[in-house]
Amino acid sequence: MAKLQSNLSFRFMSLGFRLRDLRLPRTEILKEAGIKTGFRVLDYGCGAGSYIPAVSGLVGPSGRVYALDIHPLAVQSVQRLVSKRGLPNVETILSDCRTGLPNDFVDMAFLYDIYHDLAEPEAVLQELHRVLKPAGMLSFNDHHMKGEEVMAKIGAGALFRLADKGRMTYQFSKVLQQSAPTVS
Repeated sequence: MAKLQSNLSFRFMSLGFRLRDLRLPRTEILKEAGIKTGFRVLDYGCGAGSYIPAVSGLVGPSGRVYALDIHPLAVQSVQRLVSKRGLPNVETILSDCRTGLPNDFVDMAFLYDIYHDLAEPEAVLQELHRVLKPAGMLSFNDHHMKGEEVMAKIGAGALFRLADKGRMTYQFSKVLQQSAPTVS
Protein backbone atom coordinates (compact mmCIF):
# COMPACT_ATOMS: atom_id res chain seq x y z
CA MET A 1 0.00 0.00 0.00
CA ALA A 2 1.46 3.38 0.97
CA LYS A 3 4.61 3.95 2.91
CA LEU A 4 3.95 4.12 6.64
CA GLN A 5 3.76 7.69 7.95
CA SER A 6 5.18 8.69 11.29
CA ASN A 7 2.64 8.92 14.09
CA LEU A 8 3.04 12.71 14.22
CA SER A 9 2.51 13.02 10.47
CA PHE A 10 -0.60 10.83 10.70
CA ARG A 11 -2.02 13.00 13.50
CA PHE A 12 -1.48 16.20 11.46
CA MET A 13 -3.09 14.58 8.43
CA SER A 14 -6.08 13.50 10.53
CA LEU A 15 -6.53 17.03 11.86
CA GLY A 16 -6.41 18.39 8.32
CA PHE A 17 -9.08 15.90 7.23
CA ARG A 18 -11.33 16.86 10.14
CA LEU A 19 -11.12 20.50 9.08
CA ARG A 20 -11.78 19.51 5.46
CA ASP A 21 -14.81 17.45 6.50
CA LEU A 22 -16.35 20.47 8.23
CA ARG A 23 -16.11 22.44 4.99
CA LEU A 24 -17.08 19.60 2.62
CA PRO A 25 -18.94 16.76 4.36
CA ARG A 26 -18.07 13.31 3.03
CA THR A 27 -21.75 12.67 2.33
CA GLU A 28 -21.45 14.89 -0.76
CA ILE A 29 -18.85 12.56 -2.26
CA LEU A 30 -20.74 9.44 -1.19
CA LYS A 31 -23.86 10.56 -3.08
CA GLU A 32 -21.97 9.88 -6.31
CA ALA A 33 -20.98 6.37 -5.25
CA GLY A 34 -24.51 4.97 -5.32
CA ILE A 35 -24.29 2.94 -2.12
CA LYS A 36 -27.35 0.85 -1.36
CA THR A 37 -28.72 -0.72 1.81
CA GLY A 38 -27.16 -4.15 2.34
CA PHE A 39 -23.95 -3.38 0.42
CA ARG A 40 -20.57 -4.61 1.57
CA VAL A 41 -18.17 -1.68 1.18
CA LEU A 42 -14.39 -1.66 1.49
CA ASP A 43 -12.79 1.70 2.37
CA TYR A 44 -9.23 1.03 1.23
CA GLY A 45 -6.84 3.44 2.93
CA CYS A 46 -9.51 4.60 5.37
CA GLY A 47 -7.24 6.90 7.35
CA ALA A 48 -8.91 8.26 10.46
CA GLY A 49 -12.33 7.15 9.20
CA SER A 50 -13.84 10.25 7.57
CA TYR A 51 -16.25 8.18 5.46
CA ILE A 52 -17.03 5.43 7.97
CA PRO A 53 -20.04 6.88 9.88
CA ALA A 54 -21.86 7.94 6.72
CA VAL A 55 -21.17 4.67 4.89
CA SER A 56 -22.25 2.66 7.94
CA GLY A 57 -25.58 4.47 7.88
CA LEU A 58 -26.02 4.06 4.12
CA VAL A 59 -25.45 0.29 4.10
CA GLY A 60 -27.63 -0.11 7.18
CA PRO A 61 -27.76 -3.04 9.59
CA SER A 62 -27.86 -5.58 6.77
CA GLY A 63 -24.68 -4.17 5.20
CA ARG A 64 -21.04 -4.22 6.23
CA VAL A 65 -18.17 -1.74 6.05
CA TYR A 66 -14.54 -2.87 5.97
CA ALA A 67 -12.07 -0.11 6.89
CA LEU A 68 -8.51 -0.97 5.83
CA ASP A 69 -5.33 0.96 6.45
CA ILE A 70 -1.59 0.31 6.78
CA HIS A 71 -1.21 2.62 9.77
CA PRO A 72 -2.02 1.22 13.23
CA LEU A 73 -3.17 4.68 14.40
CA ALA A 74 -5.70 4.77 11.54
CA VAL A 75 -7.15 1.43 12.56
CA GLN A 76 -7.22 2.49 16.22
CA SER A 77 -8.91 5.77 15.27
CA VAL A 78 -11.63 3.93 13.34
CA GLN A 79 -12.09 1.45 16.19
CA ARG A 80 -12.60 4.35 18.64
CA LEU A 81 -15.03 5.99 16.22
CA VAL A 82 -16.97 2.74 15.83
CA SER A 83 -17.14 2.25 19.60
CA LYS A 84 -18.09 5.87 20.34
CA ARG A 85 -20.84 6.00 17.70
CA GLY A 86 -22.06 2.43 18.13
CA LEU A 87 -21.49 1.23 14.56
CA PRO A 88 -21.86 -2.56 14.75
CA ASN A 89 -21.52 -3.08 10.98
CA VAL A 90 -17.91 -1.85 10.70
CA GLU A 91 -14.82 -4.06 10.76
CA THR A 92 -11.22 -2.81 10.65
CA ILE A 93 -8.33 -4.40 8.77
CA LEU A 94 -4.66 -3.55 9.36
CA SER A 95 -2.80 -4.37 6.13
CA ASP A 96 -0.38 -2.97 3.58
CA CYS A 97 -2.21 -4.52 0.61
CA ARG A 98 -4.11 -7.79 1.04
CA THR A 99 -7.57 -7.44 2.54
CA GLY A 100 -8.08 -11.01 3.73
CA LEU A 101 -11.58 -10.86 2.25
CA PRO A 102 -12.95 -13.61 -0.01
CA ASN A 103 -13.03 -13.35 -3.80
CA ASP A 104 -16.05 -11.58 -5.33
CA PHE A 105 -17.19 -10.38 -1.89
CA VAL A 106 -17.72 -6.60 -1.81
CA ASP A 107 -20.19 -4.52 -3.78
CA MET A 108 -18.07 -1.40 -3.71
CA ALA A 109 -14.50 -0.41 -2.92
CA PHE A 110 -13.37 3.14 -2.19
CA LEU A 111 -9.97 4.33 -3.25
CA TYR A 112 -10.19 7.90 -1.96
CA ASP A 113 -7.20 10.23 -1.61
CA ILE A 114 -4.65 7.41 -1.40
CA TYR A 115 -3.68 6.24 -4.90
CA HIS A 116 -0.96 8.90 -5.32
CA ASP A 117 0.74 7.56 -2.18
CA LEU A 118 0.64 3.83 -2.95
CA ALA A 119 3.99 2.05 -3.14
CA GLU A 120 2.54 -0.74 -5.31
CA PRO A 121 -0.57 0.64 -7.02
CA GLU A 122 -0.95 -2.28 -9.44
CA ALA A 123 -0.95 -4.81 -6.57
CA VAL A 124 -3.66 -2.78 -4.82
CA LEU A 125 -5.77 -2.58 -7.97
CA GLN A 126 -5.43 -6.35 -8.42
CA GLU A 127 -6.54 -6.92 -4.83
CA LEU A 128 -9.54 -4.62 -5.26
CA HIS A 129 -10.45 -6.40 -8.49
CA ARG A 130 -10.23 -9.75 -6.70
CA VAL A 131 -12.54 -8.80 -3.82
CA LEU A 132 -15.14 -6.93 -5.89
CA LYS A 133 -18.22 -8.85 -6.98
CA PRO A 134 -18.64 -9.21 -10.77
CA ALA A 135 -21.04 -6.24 -10.76
CA GLY A 136 -18.93 -4.42 -8.15
CA MET A 137 -17.75 -0.84 -8.49
CA LEU A 138 -14.53 0.94 -7.63
CA SER A 139 -15.26 4.49 -6.49
CA PHE A 140 -12.18 6.65 -7.02
CA ASN A 141 -11.14 10.13 -5.95
CA ASP A 142 -7.65 11.54 -5.65
CA HIS A 143 -7.19 15.30 -5.69
CA HIS A 144 -3.50 14.80 -6.50
CA MET A 145 -4.36 13.47 -9.97
CA LYS A 146 -5.89 15.05 -13.08
CA GLY A 147 -8.61 13.32 -15.10
CA GLU A 148 -6.37 12.07 -17.89
CA GLU A 149 -3.95 10.56 -15.35
CA VAL A 150 -6.84 8.82 -13.55
CA MET A 151 -8.04 7.35 -16.82
CA ALA A 152 -4.54 6.25 -17.84
CA LYS A 153 -3.77 4.57 -14.52
CA ILE A 154 -7.17 3.16 -13.51
CA GLY A 155 -9.49 3.09 -16.50
CA ALA A 156 -7.14 2.05 -19.29
CA GLY A 157 -5.99 -1.27 -17.87
CA ALA A 158 -7.42 -4.75 -17.97
CA LEU A 159 -9.01 -4.53 -14.51
CA PHE A 160 -11.42 -1.57 -14.56
CA ARG A 161 -13.43 0.49 -17.05
CA LEU A 162 -15.02 3.88 -16.48
CA ALA A 163 -18.73 3.51 -15.76
CA ASP A 164 -19.50 7.07 -14.65
CA LYS A 165 -17.76 10.33 -13.86
CA GLY A 166 -19.34 12.56 -11.26
CA ARG A 167 -18.30 15.99 -10.09
CA MET A 168 -15.97 14.55 -7.43
CA THR A 169 -15.54 10.85 -8.18
CA TYR A 170 -14.99 8.33 -10.90
CA GLN A 171 -16.95 5.07 -10.79
CA PHE A 172 -15.16 2.13 -12.40
CA SER A 173 -16.76 -1.21 -13.15
CA LYS A 174 -14.87 -4.43 -12.73
CA VAL A 175 -13.71 -5.94 -16.00
CA LEU A 176 -14.53 -9.62 -15.93
CA GLN A 177 -11.60 -11.80 -16.88
CA GLN A 178 -12.13 -13.81 -20.01
CA SER A 179 -11.17 -17.43 -19.59
CA ALA A 180 -9.11 -18.91 -22.37
CA PRO A 181 -11.11 -21.03 -24.80
CA THR A 182 -10.63 -24.74 -24.34
CA VAL A 183 -9.17 -26.71 -27.20
CA SER A 184 -10.80 -30.04 -27.99
